[in-house]
Amino acid sequence: MAPCASASALALSSSTRVSLPLTLALRQRPEARAARALLRPSTAACSWQGPLPPELAVASPRAGARGTGRGPPPFRPRALMTSSQIASAAFTWGTVAVLPFYTLMVVTPNASITKRTVESSAPYVALGLLYAYLLYLSWTPDTLRAMFASKYWLPELPGIVRMFASEMTVASAWIHLLAVDLFAARQVYHDGLKNNIETRHSVSLCLLFCPVGILCHVATKVLAGAVGRSH
Repeated sequence: MAPCASASALALSSSTRVSLPLTLALRQRPEARAARALLRPSTAACSWQGPLPPELAVASPRAGARGTGRGPPPFRPRALMTSSQIASAAFTWGTVAVLPFYTLMVVTPNASITKRTVESSAPYVALGLLYAYLLYLSWTPDTLRAMFASKYWLPELPGIVRMFASEMTVASAWIHLLAVDLFAARQVYHDGLKNNIETRHSVSLCLLFCPVGILCHVATKVLAGAVGRSH
């Protein structure tokens, strides 16, 4: 048994001496070093503890979303304007849109351009479409309940006050007033041309105080008729 054991040990030691240089030689080859570099895990990537870059953060799945393998969408649709900005823009541009018509009726009431411009239906169509859009944006399930709050299905002041707490509702009401006031001012202007009555002061009042402007036109018409009969 001893000769066999010594022969085995001798063979093992000789194979070790032969394989050791071969292993060292393989380790020194560039191909072997490149292969080991590819197979070796990157410690820098594994030990990174800071926030990921935006492009990697978008592509990575959200924390807590297990099993989905899908992160949030890279682009989310966003409204161009907020409701407050829409209400403010509608308020401003609606007011600016009606000013040329009042200016023509007050400054040059007898000019041909004023008569042609006032006859146009374009401002009422534009204001009507804008009002419908704002009404759609401001409409809520509680709108009808606020408008017809009483047991007789009539509006009540507290409900209307709560409804007008919204900027969008106020903007829609303002566009409503602009359209109705301009229409009333045009009627006053046409009646003045028909009866040869001064309407500049009445049309001016219709811009902000429409009922007062109509009342002023009626009083002017009555006084003009009385003066005509006296002469």
